[in-house]
Amino acid sequence: MNVYRRLAILGSALLLVLAIGTVGYWIIEDWGFLDSLFMTVVTVSTVGYSEVHPLSDAGRVFSIFLIIGGVGLVFYTITSAAEYVVEGRLRDTIGGRRMKNRIAKLKDHIILCGYGRVGREVARTLSDEKATFVVIDTEAQAVAQAEAEGYIAIQGDADRDEVLKEAGIDRARALIAALGSDAQNVYVTLSSKAARPELFVVARGSDAESEEKLRMAGADRTMLPLNVSGRRMAMLAMHPLVVDLVEHTMHSRDRNLVLEDIKITSKSPIKDMTIKDSQHHTGGMFMLAIKKKGGKLIANPPSDTLLEVGDELVSIATPEQVQYLKKRSRSRSSK
Repeated sequence: MNVYRRLAILGSALLLVLAIGTVGYWIIEDWGFLDSLFMTVVTVSTVGYSEVHPLSDAGRVFSIFLIIGGVGLVFYTITSAAEYVVEGRLRDTIGGRRMKNRIAKLKDHIILCGYGRVGREVARTLSDEKATFVVIDTEAQAVAQAEAEGYIAIQGDADRDEVLKEAGIDRARALIAALGSDAQNVYVTLSSKAARPELFVVARGSDAESEEKLRMAGADRTMLPLNVSGRRMAMLAMHPLVVDLVEHTMHSRDRNLVLEDIKITSKSPIKDMTIKDSQHHTGGMFMLAIKKKGGKLIANPPSDTLLEVGDELVSIATPEQVQYLKKRSRSRSSK
Protein backbone atom coordinates (compact mmCIF):
# COMPACT_ATOMS: atom_id res chain seq x y z
CA MET A 1 0.00 0.00 0.00
CA ASN A 2 1.19 3.54 -0.78
CA VAL A 3 2.68 5.15 2.34
CA TYR A 4 0.56 8.28 1.96
CA ARG A 5 -2.63 6.24 1.77
CA ARG A 6 -1.60 4.13 4.77
CA LEU A 7 -0.95 7.21 6.90
CA ALA A 8 -4.26 8.73 5.77
CA ILE A 9 -6.16 5.57 6.76
CA LEU A 10 -4.39 5.39 10.14
CA GLY A 11 -5.06 9.06 10.79
CA SER A 12 -8.74 8.64 9.97
CA ALA A 13 -8.96 5.56 12.22
CA LEU A 14 -7.31 7.48 15.08
CA LEU A 15 -9.79 10.32 14.74
CA LEU A 16 -12.62 7.77 14.74
CA VAL A 17 -11.33 6.22 18.00
CA LEU A 18 -11.12 9.66 19.62
CA ALA A 19 -14.66 10.44 18.49
CA ILE A 20 -16.01 7.11 19.79
CA GLY A 21 -14.22 7.55 23.12
CA THR A 22 -15.46 11.12 23.58
CA VAL A 23 -19.06 10.23 22.75
CA GLY A 24 -18.85 7.10 24.93
CA TYR A 25 -17.75 8.93 28.08
CA TRP A 26 -20.20 11.71 27.31
CA ILE A 27 -23.13 9.28 27.21
CA ILE A 28 -22.03 6.70 29.82
CA GLU A 29 -20.67 9.08 32.47
CA ASP A 30 -22.69 12.17 31.54
CA TRP A 31 -19.50 14.28 31.37
CA GLY A 32 -18.98 17.44 29.35
CA PHE A 33 -17.32 17.41 25.95
CA LEU A 34 -13.89 18.63 27.14
CA ASP A 35 -13.74 16.15 30.05
CA SER A 36 -14.78 13.30 27.73
CA LEU A 37 -12.19 14.22 25.10
CA PHE A 38 -9.43 14.64 27.71
CA MET A 39 -10.23 11.24 29.26
CA THR A 40 -10.15 9.62 25.82
CA VAL A 41 -6.76 11.12 24.95
CA VAL A 42 -5.32 10.17 28.34
CA THR A 43 -6.61 6.61 27.97
CA VAL A 44 -5.37 5.87 24.43
CA SER A 45 -2.01 7.65 24.92
CA THR A 46 -1.28 5.87 28.25
CA VAL A 47 0.27 9.01 29.76
CA GLY A 48 -0.73 7.90 33.27
CA TYR A 49 -2.88 10.81 34.42
CA SER A 50 -5.60 10.07 36.99
CA GLU A 51 -9.23 9.80 36.00
CA VAL A 52 -11.05 13.07 35.38
CA HIS A 53 -13.94 11.85 37.54
CA PRO A 54 -14.54 8.50 39.27
CA LEU A 55 -15.63 5.94 36.70
CA SER A 56 -18.73 3.78 36.98
CA ASP A 57 -18.54 0.05 36.24
CA ALA A 58 -19.88 0.68 32.76
CA GLY A 59 -17.26 3.38 32.29
CA ARG A 60 -14.47 1.02 33.34
CA VAL A 61 -15.63 -1.66 30.89
CA PHE A 62 -15.78 0.96 28.14
CA SER A 63 -12.22 2.10 29.07
CA ILE A 64 -10.95 -1.49 28.78
CA PHE A 65 -12.24 -1.80 25.21
CA LEU A 66 -11.00 1.71 24.39
CA ILE A 67 -7.49 0.79 25.60
CA ILE A 68 -7.49 -2.50 23.64
CA GLY A 69 -8.64 -0.82 20.44
CA GLY A 70 -6.94 2.54 20.79
CA VAL A 71 -3.50 2.12 22.34
CA GLY A 72 -2.23 -0.25 19.66
CA LEU A 73 -3.60 2.02 16.94
CA VAL A 74 -1.88 5.09 18.43
CA PHE A 75 1.52 3.42 18.62
CA TYR A 76 1.20 1.88 15.16
CA THR A 77 0.36 5.31 13.74
CA ILE A 78 3.33 6.92 15.50
CA THR A 79 5.64 4.12 14.32
CA SER A 80 4.41 4.41 10.73
CA ALA A 81 4.86 8.19 10.73
CA ALA A 82 8.39 7.86 12.15
CA GLU A 83 9.20 5.17 9.60
CA TYR A 84 7.99 7.42 6.80
CA VAL A 85 10.11 10.35 8.01
CA VAL A 86 13.26 8.27 8.50
CA GLU A 87 12.89 6.35 5.23
CA GLY A 88 12.06 9.54 3.36
CA ARG A 89 15.16 11.30 4.61
CA LEU A 90 17.32 8.28 3.90
CA ARG A 91 15.83 7.99 0.44
CA ASP A 92 16.43 11.68 -0.25
CA THR A 93 20.01 11.44 1.05
CA ILE A 94 20.85 8.30 -0.92
CA GLY A 95 19.01 9.53 -4.01
CA GLY A 96 20.77 12.89 -3.82
CA ARG A 97 24.19 11.26 -3.58
CA ARG A 98 23.40 8.92 -6.45
CA MET A 99 22.26 11.86 -8.59
CA LYS A 100 25.40 13.85 -7.78
CA ASN A 101 27.55 10.85 -8.72
CA ARG A 102 25.73 10.54 -12.08
CA ILE A 103 26.19 14.24 -12.81
CA ALA A 104 29.87 14.12 -11.81
CA LYS A 105 30.47 11.57 -14.57
CA LEU A 106 28.83 13.69 -17.29
CA LYS A 107 30.78 15.56 -19.94
CA ASP A 108 29.62 17.55 -22.99
CA HIS A 109 26.06 17.37 -21.71
CA ILE A 110 23.24 19.92 -21.94
CA ILE A 111 21.70 21.75 -18.99
CA LEU A 112 17.94 22.28 -19.34
CA CYS A 113 16.59 24.99 -17.05
CA GLY A 114 12.84 24.67 -16.55
CA TYR A 115 10.56 21.64 -16.85
CA GLY A 116 7.28 23.26 -17.79
CA ARG A 117 5.40 22.71 -21.05
CA VAL A 118 8.29 23.94 -23.20
CA GLY A 119 10.92 22.26 -21.04
CA ARG A 120 9.16 18.89 -21.23
CA GLU A 121 9.07 19.09 -25.02
CA VAL A 122 12.76 20.04 -25.10
CA ALA A 123 13.58 17.08 -22.84
CA ARG A 124 11.59 14.70 -25.03
CA THR A 125 13.46 15.87 -28.13
CA LEU A 126 16.85 15.64 -26.42
CA SER A 127 15.98 12.13 -25.25
CA ASP A 128 14.94 11.13 -28.79
CA GLU A 129 18.30 12.44 -30.02
CA LYS A 130 20.08 10.32 -27.38
CA ALA A 131 21.59 13.51 -25.91
CA THR A 132 22.79 13.58 -22.30
CA PHE A 133 21.22 16.36 -20.25
CA VAL A 134 20.42 17.56 -16.73
CA VAL A 135 17.09 19.18 -15.79
CA ILE A 136 16.97 22.03 -13.25
CA ASP A 137 13.66 23.21 -11.78
CA THR A 138 12.59 24.92 -8.57
CA GLU A 139 9.44 22.82 -8.15
CA ALA A 140 9.76 19.45 -6.41
CA GLN A 141 6.83 18.09 -8.43
CA ALA A 142 8.53 19.00 -11.73
CA VAL A 143 11.78 17.38 -10.61
CA ALA A 144 9.91 14.23 -9.55
CA GLN A 145 8.16 14.11 -12.92
CA ALA A 146 11.47 14.48 -14.76
CA GLU A 147 13.00 11.68 -12.69
CA ALA A 148 9.95 9.51 -13.36
CA GLU A 149 10.63 9.99 -17.08
CA GLY A 150 14.14 8.68 -16.52
CA TYR A 151 15.94 12.02 -16.73
CA ILE A 152 18.67 13.35 -14.45
CA ALA A 153 17.14 16.23 -12.48
CA ILE A 154 18.01 18.49 -9.56
CA GLN A 155 15.87 20.95 -7.62
CA GLY A 156 17.05 24.52 -7.29
CA ASP A 157 17.21 28.01 -8.81
CA ALA A 158 19.03 27.81 -12.13
CA ASP A 159 20.39 31.35 -11.76
CA ARG A 160 22.37 30.40 -8.64
CA ASP A 161 26.03 29.62 -9.16
CA GLU A 162 26.06 26.63 -6.80
CA VAL A 163 23.11 25.02 -8.61
CA LEU A 164 24.73 25.49 -12.01
CA LYS A 165 27.96 24.06 -10.63
CA GLU A 166 26.05 21.07 -9.27
CA ALA A 167 24.61 20.54 -12.76
CA GLY A 168 28.16 20.38 -14.15
CA ILE A 169 28.25 23.69 -16.00
CA ASP A 170 32.05 23.54 -16.11
CA ARG A 171 31.80 20.42 -18.31
CA ALA A 172 28.57 21.14 -20.23
CA ARG A 173 28.40 21.79 -23.96
CA ALA A 174 25.28 23.98 -23.88
CA LEU A 175 22.52 25.40 -21.70
CA ILE A 176 18.85 25.87 -22.56
CA ALA A 177 16.91 28.50 -20.59
CA ALA A 178 13.28 27.39 -20.95
CA LEU A 179 11.74 28.90 -17.82
CA GLY A 180 8.29 30.45 -17.92
CA SER A 181 9.46 34.00 -17.08
CA ASP A 182 11.52 36.19 -19.39
CA ALA A 183 13.22 37.75 -16.37
CA GLN A 184 14.23 34.32 -15.08
CA ASN A 185 15.67 33.37 -18.46
CA VAL A 186 17.68 36.61 -18.53
CA TYR A 187 19.08 35.91 -15.04
CA VAL A 188 19.93 32.32 -15.98
CA THR A 189 21.68 33.51 -19.14
CA LEU A 190 23.68 36.11 -17.19
CA SER A 191 24.65 33.59 -14.50
CA SER A 192 25.67 30.87 -16.94
CA LYS A 193 27.72 33.25 -19.09
CA ALA A 194 29.41 34.65 -15.98
CA ALA A 195 30.33 31.12 -14.94
CA ARG A 196 31.45 30.06 -18.43
CA PRO A 197 31.61 32.79 -21.10
CA GLU A 198 32.23 30.25 -23.89
CA LEU A 199 29.15 28.14 -23.02
CA PHE A 200 26.57 27.99 -25.83
CA VAL A 201 23.26 29.31 -24.45
CA VAL A 202 19.82 29.02 -26.04
CA ALA A 203 17.14 31.08 -24.30
CA ARG A 204 13.38 31.28 -24.61
CA GLY A 205 11.64 34.66 -24.83
CA SER A 206 8.08 35.87 -25.29
CA ASP A 207 8.49 38.93 -27.52
CA ALA A 208 11.00 41.09 -29.42
CA GLU A 209 11.82 43.17 -26.33
CA SER A 210 12.71 40.12 -24.25
CA GLU A 211 14.69 38.70 -27.18
CA GLU A 212 16.86 41.82 -27.23
CA LYS A 213 17.45 41.60 -23.47
CA LEU A 214 18.40 37.94 -23.77
CA ARG A 215 20.94 38.78 -26.47
CA MET A 216 22.35 41.57 -24.32
CA ALA A 217 22.62 39.08 -21.44
CA GLY A 218 24.76 36.86 -23.66
CA ALA A 219 22.39 34.32 -25.23
CA ASP A 220 23.92 32.81 -28.37
CA ARG A 221 20.50 31.93 -29.76
CA THR A 222 16.99 33.01 -28.78
CA MET A 223 13.68 31.32 -29.44
CA LEU A 224 10.24 32.93 -29.43
CA PRO A 225 7.72 30.04 -29.41
CA LEU A 226 4.86 32.15 -30.82
CA ASN A 227 6.96 33.40 -33.73
CA VAL A 228 8.25 29.90 -34.47
CA SER A 229 4.71 28.49 -34.46
CA GLY A 230 3.51 31.25 -36.78
CA ARG A 231 6.35 30.76 -39.25
CA ARG A 232 5.85 27.00 -39.22
CA MET A 233 2.12 27.34 -39.98
CA ALA A 234 2.89 29.70 -42.88
CA MET A 235 5.55 27.35 -44.25
CA LEU A 236 3.16 24.40 -43.99
CA ALA A 237 0.65 26.30 -46.08
CA MET A 238 3.19 27.35 -48.72
CA HIS A 239 5.80 24.54 -48.73
CA PRO A 240 4.32 21.44 -47.07
CA LEU A 241 6.81 19.02 -48.68
CA VAL A 242 9.80 21.04 -47.45
CA VAL A 243 8.40 21.08 -43.93
CA ASP A 244 7.72 17.35 -44.12
CA LEU A 245 11.34 16.71 -45.09
CA VAL A 246 12.66 18.86 -42.23
CA GLU A 247 10.28 17.24 -39.77
CA HIS A 248 11.34 13.79 -40.93
CA THR A 249 15.07 14.51 -40.73
CA MET A 250 14.84 16.23 -37.34
CA HIS A 251 11.98 14.68 -35.37
CA SER A 252 10.83 11.37 -36.81
CA ARG A 253 11.61 8.33 -34.64
CA ASP A 254 12.04 6.01 -37.65
CA ARG A 255 13.91 8.48 -39.84
CA ASN A 256 16.36 7.21 -42.46
CA LEU A 257 17.85 10.66 -43.02
CA VAL A 258 19.14 13.14 -40.44
CA LEU A 259 20.30 16.74 -40.43
CA GLU A 260 23.67 16.83 -38.70
CA ASP A 261 25.73 19.74 -37.39
CA ILE A 262 29.43 18.86 -37.61
CA LYS A 263 32.28 21.02 -36.33
CA ILE A 264 35.72 20.61 -37.84
CA THR A 265 38.28 20.19 -35.06
CA SER A 266 41.99 19.53 -35.04
CA LYS A 267 41.18 15.81 -34.57
CA SER A 268 38.70 15.64 -37.45
CA PRO A 269 39.68 13.25 -40.26
CA ILE A 270 38.37 15.70 -42.89
CA LYS A 271 40.21 18.84 -41.81
CA ASP A 272 42.22 20.61 -44.56
CA MET A 273 40.36 18.59 -47.23
CA THR A 274 38.01 19.76 -49.95
CA ILE A 275 34.40 18.57 -49.82
CA LYS A 276 35.10 16.28 -52.77
CA ASP A 277 38.11 14.68 -51.09
CA SER A 278 36.25 14.29 -47.79
CA GLN A 279 33.57 12.03 -49.23
CA HIS A 280 35.62 8.91 -48.53
CA HIS A 281 35.81 9.81 -44.83
CA THR A 282 32.16 10.85 -44.48
CA GLY A 283 30.61 7.88 -46.23
CA GLY A 284 29.21 10.15 -48.93
CA MET A 285 27.06 12.50 -46.80
CA PHE A 286 25.72 15.57 -48.61
CA MET A 287 26.90 19.00 -47.40
CA LEU A 288 24.04 21.50 -47.36
CA ALA A 289 25.95 24.47 -45.97
CA ILE A 290 29.21 25.53 -44.34
CA LYS A 291 29.68 28.25 -41.77
CA LYS A 292 33.30 29.32 -42.03
CA LYS A 293 35.23 30.07 -38.86
CA GLY A 294 35.08 33.76 -39.77
CA GLY A 295 31.26 33.66 -39.69
CA LYS A 296 30.49 33.52 -43.41
CA LEU A 297 27.69 31.08 -44.31
CA ILE A 298 28.02 29.25 -47.64
CA ALA A 299 24.89 27.45 -48.84
CA ASN A 300 25.29 24.53 -51.25
CA PRO A 301 29.10 24.89 -51.14
CA PRO A 302 31.16 23.94 -54.23
CA SER A 303 32.96 20.61 -54.15
CA ASP A 304 36.37 22.35 -54.06
CA THR A 305 35.55 24.24 -50.83
CA LEU A 306 38.32 23.70 -48.26
CA LEU A 307 37.26 22.38 -44.83
CA GLU A 308 39.27 24.16 -42.14
CA VAL A 309 39.50 23.80 -38.37
CA GLY A 310 36.69 25.87 -36.82
CA ASP A 311 34.30 25.44 -39.75
CA GLU A 312 30.82 24.09 -39.05
CA LEU A 313 29.00 21.87 -41.52
CA VAL A 314 25.30 21.22 -41.99
CA SER A 315 24.83 17.92 -43.75
CA ILE A 316 22.01 15.58 -44.65
CA ALA A 317 22.98 11.95 -44.20
CA THR A 318 21.88 8.54 -43.10
CA PRO A 319 22.39 7.57 -39.46
CA GLU A 320 24.99 5.06 -40.63
CA GLN A 321 27.01 7.79 -42.35
CA VAL A 322 26.96 9.92 -39.20
CA GLN A 323 28.16 7.00 -37.09
CA TYR A 324 30.85 6.22 -39.65
CA LEU A 325 32.26 9.76 -39.42
CA LYS A 326 32.12 9.73 -35.62
CA LYS A 327 33.92 6.39 -35.57
CA ARG A 328 36.65 7.72 -37.85
CA SER A 329 36.98 10.81 -35.61
CA ARG A 330 37.33 8.68 -32.48
CA SER A 331 39.90 6.37 -34.05
CA ARG A 332 41.92 9.37 -35.24
CA SER A 333 41.84 11.09 -31.83
CA SER A 334 42.99 7.91 -30.08
CA LYS A 335 46.16 7.74 -32.14
